[in-house]
Amino acid sequence: MRKLKIKTGDTVRVIAGDHKGQEGKVQQVLLDKNKAIVEGVNQVSKHEKPSAANPQGGIKKKEAPIHISNLSLIDKNGDTTRVGYREENDKKVRYSKKSNEVI
Repeated sequence: MRKLKIKTGDTVRVIAGDHKGQEGKVQQVLLDKNKAIVEGVNQVSKHEKPSAANPQGGIKKKEAPIHISNLSLIDKNGDTTRVGYREENDKKVRYSKKSNEVI
């Protein structure tokens, strides 16, 4: 497994695929699959059987994972940027390569 530059809570924009241009907050990162679940992006319909908790059943919308390579981090200015690492005050921090600001 390798370290990914996108973390839970980051705001990202989809840069490739069917959902190109959509933005959302990362809800979960799946390290083993190199995918992330982004709020409001890549929604799929899931059929649910009636159960005690949900007696009606029906079709529910939920977010499906999207590959990390199709996502780009958005900095404070609202621009997509690549992520770099550097040390500040003996602490490793992420920074925006476009604006050179700490994320």
